Amino acid sequence: MKLYDARTAPNPRRVRIFLAEKGIEVPTEQVDIVSAQNRSLEFRTKNPMGTLPVLELDDGTTIAESVAICRYFEETHPDPPLMGTDAKDRAVVEMWQRRIELEVFVPVAQAFRNVHAFFKGRIPQVAEYGEVCRTHAQQRFAWLDEVLADRPFVAGERYTIADITALCGIDFGRVSDIRILPEQVNLARWHAAVSARPSAKA
Repeated sequence: MKLYDARTAPNPRRVRIFLAEKGIEVPTEQVDIVSAQNRSLEFRTKNPMGTLPVLELDDGTTIAESVAICRYFEETHPDPPLMGTDAKDRAVVEMWQRRIELEVFVPVAQAFRNVHAFFKGRIPQVAEYGEVCRTHAQQRFAWLDEVLADRPFVAGERYTIADITALCGIDFGRVSDIRILPEQVNLARWHAAVSARPSAKA
């Protein structure tokens, strides 16, 4: 088993944090995204999308997409549960994971993709759309601050994959100057707590 990783990218970090919370160690191979190694023909035989991370199993099966990889490890190593404990809880966690991915993580990523010099010449960039995404992400930080007013974690009383996605999205926002504002005290309290977990350093 091997995890193809990129230390500077937010999606691989989601998987690294998930594995750290589970106490699972998986051999990794760093893929150089600066030189576009992930877009090479050789790498695209493992993942035709050319994205990271990718988990390669011992039988040669390759699994891409962060949540899909996390699902594999949730099924093979159920403790501690990070994707729910029963039908209702799994549905609630999935609901919040999906909300955070679509409303926080994706806008942050699209702001970066459409404005930052890293993607210049790599993909078509629309600066105006990047600014729209930046504004949307900042508004969703305010929304998440409200959500966290009555709970310690995004999906409720327990740390889950929704917190991992939120942490990685919010931290990556700094690259595009999308930040937690001083008045967002609930979000800041949550961020300090999840950032203090040893897994956050993974």
